Amino acid sequence: MNRIEAVVCDYGGVLTNPLHETLEHFARTAGLSADAILTAMGAAAAKVGADPMALLEVGAITEAEMVASITAELPEGGWALPEDRTFGELWFAGRTGNHEFADFLRGLSMDGYRLALLTNNVVEWEDLWRATVPADELFEVVVNSAHEGVRKPDTEIYERLLARLGLTPDRCLFVDDLEDNLKPAAELGMATVRFQDNAQAVEEITSALKVSGAPARAEGAR
Repeated sequence: MNRIEAVVCDYGGVLTNPLHETLEHFARTAGLSADAILTAMGAAAAKVGADPMALLEVGAITEAEMVASITAELPEGGWALPEDRTFGELWFAGRTGNHEFADFLRGLSMDGYRLALLTNNVVEWEDLWRATVPADELFEVVVNSAHEGVRKPDTEIYERLLARLGLTPDRCLFVDDLEDNLKPAAELGMATVRFQDNAQAVEEITSALKVSGAPARAEGAR
């Protein structure tokens, strides 16, 4: 096995609390159930032939257009969104940074590993997501679907990441909470770890780095 030189991380659900927690917090704010919002998103996707969130994450629609498409599919009465706050602001009110895992990554950087972020994200949310994680401090490379016009799990975004790192896939380990996003990385030849919680992810990442023959932090997350 070749030595792993770079650890690449997803953002939502890895460097933040789980997606379902953010959704449930948002739903309470909106006066609806999480299921009602997911059902409306599914109906909007069926109508236009694509998930509205996915379209937002590649800049094909604006946040306002996404909100309008979902609103049209909600039960009568819709959602109770404060007029003085955007969808993104309400969404990020239920999103917190995973500081423990960020500290673990910081330790890997001190050990000589290169760090990169590969995220499906939104143009209008740039300041919001960056407020939850020290991206500029931690990551040498940030590849964001909102600026690329392509998103995970499209193979092209992984290839762009590798090109910017100047590494072959076998020199990288990719961490994501979604199996659908890990599959293309593995098919390209990257080592992968599915994030479930901090302890599990730290253990699996540390083990993979040791097997590759590179130094790794054995003491885990701080």
